Amino acid sequence: MITVSGVSKRYGTQLLFEDMSFAVNRGERIGLVGRNGHGKSTLFRMITSLEACDEGKILVPNGYRIGYLPQEVSFTCPTVIEECCTVLDGDMENHKWKAEKVLSGLGFGLEDMSRPCSEFSGGYQVRIELAKVLVSSPDMLLLDEPTNFLDVVSIRWLESFLREWRGEFIVISHDRGFMDSVVTHVVGIHRQKARKIKGVTADYYSQIEQEEAVHEKNRVNAEKKRKQVMGYISSFRAKARHARSVQSSIKMLNKMGIPDRLDGIKGLSFSFSEAELPARYVLDVRDLGFSYSGEPPYLFEGLTFQVAKDDKICVIGKNGKGKTTLMKVMNGVLEPVLGRVKEHPRAAKAYFEQGNTAVLGENNTVEEELSTACAGSMKGNVRDICGVMMFQGDDALKKISVLSGGEKSRVLLGKTLLMPANLLMLDEPTHHLDIESCQSIIEAVKNFRGAAVVVTHDENFIRCVASKLIVFQSGRVLFFPGTYDEFLDQVGWDEESCAGKGGGALRKEDKKNKKELRKMRADNARKIRPYEERVKGLESGIESAEKEIAFMTREMIRASEEGDAGKIAEIPRRINEIRSREESLYSELEAALEELENARKEIDEG
Repeated sequence: MITVSGVSKRYGTQLLFEDMSFAVNRGERIGLVGRNGHGKSTLFRMITSLEACDEGKILVPNGYRIGYLPQEVSFTCPTVIEECCTVLDGDMENHKWKAEKVLSGLGFGLEDMSRPCSEFSGGYQVRIELAKVLVSSPDMLLLDEPTNFLDVVSIRWLESFLREWRGEFIVISHDRGFMDSVVTHVVGIHRQKARKIKGVTADYYSQIEQEEAVHEKNRVNAEKKRKQVMGYISSFRAKARHARSVQSSIKMLNKMGIPDRLDGIKGLSFSFSEAELPARYVLDVRDLGFSYSGEPPYLFEGLTFQVAKDDKICVIGKNGKGKTTLMKVMNGVLEPVLGRVKEHPRAAKAYFEQGNTAVLGENNTVEEELSTACAGSMKGNVRDICGVMMFQGDDALKKISVLSGGEKSRVLLGKTLLMPANLLMLDEPTHHLDIESCQSIIEAVKNFRGAAVVVTHDENFIRCVASKLIVFQSGRVLFFPGTYDEFLDQVGWDEESCAGKGGGALRKEDKKNKKELRKMRADNARKIRPYEERVKGLESGIESAEKEIAFMTREMIRASEEGDAGKIAEIPRRINEIRSREESLYSELEAALEELENARKEIDEG
């Protein structure tokens, strides 16, 4: 239970947030969203007092304990149990049982506790760090990208764990499916403010889109009205008989306020370059097997499948089982030990290799590095791709050596975009990206008219994109000719620690949660609908009034040119009546928008 009140934070000339306020109430599970660089991790550090607020304050009740899981894990002790005991108060020997109990609950056996932390996979290293947080007995968890480096099975375990967590938590994640499965509310950092809504990410983004559409409509209407008033004043300023009406219009003009135009927010939006393929299949894999020693045991063997020209195949499974190695074998980076990979003669591949920033020239600028990926005919597109990858203007001249991990990933992705292809080979393309950018990649892969083979742990990505799967589990690899939900129903995860022995029970729980979520959304929409219809009706009335005023103004000009005294006397009276009605409608609209906002707040806080 914390309250963020009037908080502002700036780094040099960059304003992260200003007068930001929201509260986390008892029992709430918050998903914190916002584009990369908008201050999500900074907010976590401010909540934990690792950084100070420039203005405002963050209120935490006395005795309320916060456990913070940062993005990067680090260990200082030789064994797992000693590492977890570093957060214990008092004598380690007398309190070690607390750490042992938590580690056991997270899947560590007694023999594991004396092993070095470095021997464990990325997923289990995150569990060690999480164990340290839990041993400190927090009331609230702050989880910053906890799914980074986790495989799909570990992510599903974490989902189950968080659904059973009895305290509060705030989680930052680029994995939209993961976030939606565990949160009760979403807080978004948007235009340097915080917006909190009850529901999942779709509810949040829908509400932001609707609010900005209303803002823009009001701005356009206000500009139209101002132009019409200025036109009337210009036409009749010199005519004595209209002096009173003109003065009234001038006073109205001085009182009118026009909402500011909303600045565009930089985002990742793109499509992959396509190359024609006059054939049904682009790749044929037969009895494929590989080991780094060239001898058994093999990372995988006996793998046979074909990639049709429009297939979308996701490669999934636990870390360290051979997914990235398979991609390297399919791309010719590694030679197969068994079987073969046969490409169509006109196959054109674009390969995005996970985290392989070593292929980037550290002394090149972003623009120079992208230029190395394209032929002469594509050189003119390099600046455009710089912009698409959010390296606008002088940012395109940054050296690769000064870029963050996420920025380097965007450069690698930009190089992939510049390669005309009929087969995309993407190894964890969403790593280091925010939710909005991940959604852009999902749409780009879905809309790509060629084939795609993608390694990913993002269940939202898998569900949205995959028509077929290559699954690594239980020491084997299988080709599954169906969607991810079909795989879960028909096969499931043999090693799924998050569901224990009841993987089916977890899926039943997921279905129940989704059903309850749909009902909640329907109920909320039903409550909000009368307010939205009221706003829509008033906006329609204002639009009609503006059209009437525009028509009457043209009639007045025509009457003045024709010297029609009757109309010249009548039309200003009618214009004033319409203006009076329009002002009344604007007042009603302002009240209606406030009622709509209050209704939404009631739902958010309910």
